[in-house]
Amino acid sequence: MIELKNNPAGNFFLLAGPCVIEGEEMAMRIAERVVKITEALQIPYVFKGSYRKANRSRLDSFTGIGDEKALKVLRKVHETFGVPTVTDIHSADEAAMAAEYVDVLQIPAFLCRQTDLLVAAAKTGKTINIKKGQFLSPLAMQFAADKVVEAGNKNVMLTERGTTFGYQDLVVDYRGIPEMQSFGYPVILDVTHSLQQPNQTSGVTGGTPQLIETVAKAGIAVGADGIFIETHENPAVAKSDGANMLKLDLLEGLLTKLVRIREAIK
Repeated sequence: MIELKNNPAGNFFLLAGPCVIEGEEMAMRIAERVVKITEALQIPYVFKGSYRKANRSRLDSFTGIGDEKALKVLRKVHETFGVPTVTDIHSADEAAMAAEYVDVLQIPAFLCRQTDLLVAAAKTGKTINIKKGQFLSPLAMQFAADKVVEAGNKNVMLTERGTTFGYQDLVVDYRGIPEMQSFGYPVILDVTHSLQQPNQTSGVTGGTPQLIETVAKAGIAVGADGIFIETHENPAVAKSDGANMLKLDLLEGLLTKLVRIREAIK
């Protein structure tokens, strides 16, 4: 499992960063801000950034700055700030490539049942974060985790990211957090993706970012091991998932509240 620094007993950890690496300067600025905030609050931090967004609604949507270029940015974040990094992979042949640059390989929710992808990720020896499919029950995620473990890798984390509710909405069933924790792996709540409104007629995913604090508080209150938040200096101009991102200026206030909640329920 990845080493998470500055972790007081019982505290949650944070996966946060831009949805996709838009450029080196932007990624480094966000990482620097979040590192300062999390160090002050003693929250273990993993920098998140996709080197490529493979799942976009429209062909003309931004997908990335180039795989190797973006992966090198992720490596620079790790080397500069000493924090682990996580990125998505989308096919089995990407696993070994991405593993050369990051500490955690993330399996997207739509791909969480793909055996070849899970096995290839497992064989890198990296920590594997599997997002729960919007179409799966929490208990069904045991089988996804088993594929990684049976391929020789016990370093598994699971992420709740909402369940499809009709055609254009998601809901979080908070019972799923302790249910997945019963497998023996850390469970993360992906706050911002849980607030997506997919399948909009415009071809651009919508969201309800005004509910980020509500969903995050509830996740910490029920005992999530970690929180996943996509953040950007200006979500209105973000090249992916801007409609459900947290503005970076709001992150410190939110995390401060979450730490107080966690302390209250210890």
